[in-house]
Amino acid sequence: MELGETNLNCQIPSMRNFAEGGAPCPPASSLRKTKLFIRRNMSPKIERSLKNFTNDLLNWLFSLLGKPAKPAAPPVHFASVQLKPGDLVRVRSRAEIESTLNNWRQLKGCAFMPEMAPYCDTTQRVWKRMERFVDERDLRVKRSQGIILLEGVLCQGTAEFGSCDRSCFVFWREEWLEKIQ
Repeated sequence: MELGETNLNCQIPSMRNFAEGGAPCPPASSLRKTKLFIRRNMSPKIERSLKNFTNDLLNWLFSLLGKPAKPAAPPVHFASVQLKPGDLVRVRSRAEIESTLNNWRQLKGCAFMPEMAPYCDTTQRVWKRMERFVDERDLRVKRSQGIILLEGVLCQGTAEFGSCDRSCFVFWREEWLEKIQ
């Protein structure tokens, strides 16, 4: 069956095109290949250990050069507030959020992606607190604390991997959000 030979209004006629690599794909840079290798060939535990080691190594190098180090733990000045569904929050400014990130652009394992930047300094509503999620790298249900999902803030894909129509919620750390009274 060729594309256009059917009246089906679904993806089935396009499957062969996707399987043969006809779907558009972002260019593969060496950085992207390295990240994919790490993600696909290391367990999350080993990946976390590698990131902690390299963060410490980079901080040591920065201290030798007299540059400020990136935090390994969240700063104390952002008090954690128990956010509940329906609460209005202000997403902190990009500068405030970046001050909490380590060299891997993460806070407690949660990454701040460039695609999240347009939401900085905006008012959003809390949809729900994330307590468990499926980690697709090792297909396990994992517990989480301090992760918030915001109403209507969905991922549309990343510059690194290209567009995506899956529409997953973006994970936000509580420290990146400020409750509006």
